[in-house]
Amino acid sequence: MPLTETIKRPTLHEELVDRLRNLVVEDALKPGEKVPEKELCESFGVSRTPLREALKVLASEGFVVLQANRGARVAVVTRQELENTFPVIARLEQLAGELACEHIDAAGMTWIEERHVAMVKAFKAGDRPSYFQANQDIHQALIHAANNDILEAHHKLLAARVRRARFMVNLSDDRWAQAIEEHGRMMEALRLRDGEGLGQVMKLHMLNKYAAHIKAIEDQANEDLEN
Repeated sequence: MPLTETIKRPTLHEELVDRLRNLVVEDALKPGEKVPEKELCESFGVSRTPLREALKVLASEGFVVLQANRGARVAVVTRQELENTFPVIARLEQLAGELACEHIDAAGMTWIEERHVAMVKAFKAGDRPSYFQANQDIHQALIHAANNDILEAHHKLLAARVRRARFMVNLSDDRWAQAIEEHGRMMEALRLRDGEGLGQVMKLHMLNKYAAHIKAIEDQANEDLEN
């Protein structure tokens, strides 16, 4: 058997996990909704076995809940989960900012500068999907630049659990404008290799995302009561 065939299965597995995760993050699969396994298998052109293996990964990340003999449902992100998770992510990002200023190289700096320009361009054009992607690229690059595998692994796990919430928060015009200003301050600190300054802004940036999302939850609850 050719050696190249040995990577097909994990590649399929990873692709399925990514696609399913994106369906949840982008709200194509709604919170509390049953995952339509048959439809997804037909759409992706795969059997139930690899799909269910991918769902197990998403369950470990908190995106879906597996139910015995009843398939899987999309997890509902609770306020308690956000209250527990965002402060931890904020601290991890603070540490990442401090370490990134020590370890980032010229290539990493150039990459982040390019993504920042793309993000600002998307903001001015009102292109939220492109903005969100550039935003995520920048945060991931800074986490990676910290050069700490333990930090990166823990951040990846926690960030996945609230990624949908972070995406929804960026739909607020007020929060969007505030976020772009915070990213400008992050870039200034990074260019100066001001680790303490970058860490503080990154922590504040994440806590402001949390506050905006909690406000959105409360506003929606009040609107539901009025209706």
